[in-house]
Amino acid sequence: MNRDQIAQLPPLVDIPTAAEVLGIGRTLAYELVRTDRWPTTVLRMGKIIRIPTAALIRLLDDEPARPA
Repeated sequence: MNRDQIAQLPPLVDIPTAAEVLGIGRTLAYELVRTDRWPTTVLRMGKIIRIPTAALIRLLDDEPARPA
C-alpha cells in the first residue's frame, strides 16, 4: 500500500487493512493483536477490533507517540 492509498483510509481500519499497511500477513496481525503485541493502539468494541490510521502513519513515519 502506498502513501496516497494510506492517506485515503478512514480514521479507523480493520486488522487486515492495518496488516496491509504494515506489509505483514493477516494471520500474524491477528496473532499480534491477540497477544497484545500489536505496535499501535487497538480499539476493541465488543467483537469489533479497529486500528487508528493516524497511529499507523506515525509508526511508518517513525514518530514517537504523543502522550494522551
